[in-house]
Amino acid sequence: MITFNRVSKIFNGKAAISNLSLHIEKGSFTVLIGTSGSGKSTTLKMINRLTEHDSGEISFAGEPIEQMDVRALRRRIGYAIQSIGLFPHWNVARNIATVPALLGWPAQKINTRIAELLTLLNLDPQLATRYPHQLSGGQQQRVGVARALAADPELLLMDEPFGALDPVNRQALQQEMLRIQRLSGRTVVLVTHDIDEALALADQLILMDNGEVVQQGAPVTLLTQPVNDFVRNFFGRSELGIRLLALGQAGSAARRGEWIDAEPIAAALSLREALSQFIARGTDKLPVIDQQQQRIGVLHFSDLLRPWSAN
Repeated sequence: MITFNRVSKIFNGKAAISNLSLHIEKGSFTVLIGTSGSGKSTTLKMINRLTEHDSGEISFAGEPIEQMDVRALRRRIGYAIQSIGLFPHWNVARNIATVPALLGWPAQKINTRIAELLTLLNLDPQLATRYPHQLSGGQQQRVGVARALAADPELLLMDEPFGALDPVNRQALQQEMLRIQRLSGRTVVLVTHDIDEALALADQLILMDNGEVVQQGAPVTLLTQPVNDFVRNFFGRSELGIRLLALGQAGSAARRGEWIDAEPIAAALSLREALSQFIARGTDKLPVIDQQQQRIGVLHFSDLLRPWSAN
């Protein structure tokens, strides 16, 4: 979907991006992560040409972006940011309809799309007539994501989209985005400085430092096969086990054919979250159910220690 080939960007005589090469697969949920000033946001903005690169080549769907009309390029890409940027004098429906209206979609098609997105993002349809100042922060962020998805873009770029939210809303919207991406198969590229967020969302991680890629791959690969001490220290040597547990799910590790009478946990719960439940409840066994409330099996505390595969 996206390829950077020896790309550089200079700001005020200083290289923000240096000879950067990376690839982002179609249909992946790719997360750019790194320390402040590592170049991750600049990299994201170069994809939709909000920031123009100075040298090298960036390709989108096999075509160099500098040869594409910038407006046509951006209409194929959704963009969601931390500050949301909703138009305060427009209601929710009109905010969501921004790009489809620019593309000349008929009114009925726009209205249908607005209804679809409100449902997809678990927003009450009655919110369509409200204005941004009448919404909570979490609702505003969901509307911002809906607007980015409105024209059904091939690619969704997200720059620290959940950074301003409280922990509860942040986790809820993370799970919504993961669900939407898996349902649609859409390519998503997200920038964050939050390691736990990156591990919860990414199927591909790109760790950057000083405008360069240090390591790219599946989260479990970066955790278990770091290429150098920078990668080891970035993810925290002392927290390696806990972060590995965050990549597994209770449903995958549960023992089929077993059951106990106790309050069940959801199959989608991470093994890290399951560990917290074990400790909080003072037990060594937890029943596991799926989304339909059907029994899956029992997760044993000792199952956290055996080999597992990330989901």
